[in-house]
Amino acid sequence: MTTTAPSVLSGAGTVSRARLAVLAAFALNGLIMASWISRVPAARDRLDLASSQVGLVLLAMSGGAVLALPLAGAVIHRIGTARTVQCGAAVCAAGLVLFGIAPGVPVLALGLLLMGIGSGTWDVSMNVQGAEVERGLGRAVMPHFHAAFSVGTVAGALLGAATNALRLGSATHLLPIAVVALVVTLLACRSFLPDVEEHADGTAEPAPRRSALAAWREPRTLLVGVLVLTFAFTEGSANDWLALSLVDGYHVSNSRGVLGFAVFVTAMTVGRVLGVRLLDRFGRVVVLRVTAGLAVAGLLLVIVGGSVPVAMAGVVLWGLGASLGFPVGMSAAADDPAHAAARVSVVSSIGYTAFLAGPPLIGFLADHVGVRQSLWVVLAVLAVAVVVASAARPLQAPEEPR
Repeated sequence: MTTTAPSVLSGAGTVSRARLAVLAAFALNGLIMASWISRVPAARDRLDLASSQVGLVLLAMSGGAVLALPLAGAVIHRIGTARTVQCGAAVCAAGLVLFGIAPGVPVLALGLLLMGIGSGTWDVSMNVQGAEVERGLGRAVMPHFHAAFSVGTVAGALLGAATNALRLGSATHLLPIAVVALVVTLLACRSFLPDVEEHADGTAEPAPRRSALAAWREPRTLLVGVLVLTFAFTEGSANDWLALSLVDGYHVSNSRGVLGFAVFVTAMTVGRVLGVRLLDRFGRVVVLRVTAGLAVAGLLLVIVGGSVPVAMAGVVLWGLGASLGFPVGMSAAADDPAHAAARVSVVSSIGYTAFLAGPPLIGFLADHVGVRQSLWVVLAVLAVAVVVASAARPLQAPEEPR
């Protein structure tokens, strides 16, 4: 992936259209994710699954993503970011349909596997395109793209809470979401910035390829990947288990548990919208360490708060604390535009192992100590985030505060 020449951009209008297109891609990705997550309690009840079984089924989603992510950089180089997002959206929508109509665990797992594969390729390609737009605008906007993802998750969570409260079936809820998300994404990708570099004479040159294997040998890239992993684990634990921890730990209804998840993603959205100014003022490292501390405080309130209001306050802090790690990690991986696709692919691959290991780990712990108490493991992971946050310092920016 190379930097698109200014002549190709045809002014600020092209970049602005691309920005709106990337915002739409992130928002729709979040809508799909929150939509299936909001149906997990209903799927557990309908199929009579234990917590450990839920964890194993969720593993299919993470496994699909982990399989797809290492290949995403090569796919982007071959067919471009726009087509990669479109293909990923199609696979993801098919998986959502299967999840919604699943009569048993095998079809449910297949739907999650397809969503993992689709969302994995979609995720890397939209982040690479987002970094390109960020460079075209000349200022940090990656947290805003991830805020759009969070807006999508808020919408998905609220729709999920409503459909749960109205006792609508999963198929009735998820099939329209799949169709709308796919159609809008296919249209939005038409406004993406091109993936080739055009010279003044009008000739085009394909983006030079970057070996993914070479990126796997770069210490900074690996540390950024570990950083993303810690925040992905923090975010993913809430995605998969927050609603159930409120249902089981505080004895609230499924719809109120999903509303707790909606509060979490709303807090993440606020953190991502406001985070750009904090990053510009204090730098990546300081902001990441502070947000990790907020997540720790929030988790403690959820685990030992003892009442629903205190737990919900903890959910807010947890969401704010988890908000910036993933987008800042993506920006750090894409600091050098010539190697962005390969490095974002590597960082995403490492980060998504949190989604691979997290659901079954917390699920097995939950069978012994309950879902709420199993969240103690997230605190240990956040300690690692504080240590490796310095890896996110921008390239060629030694003046950033430590």
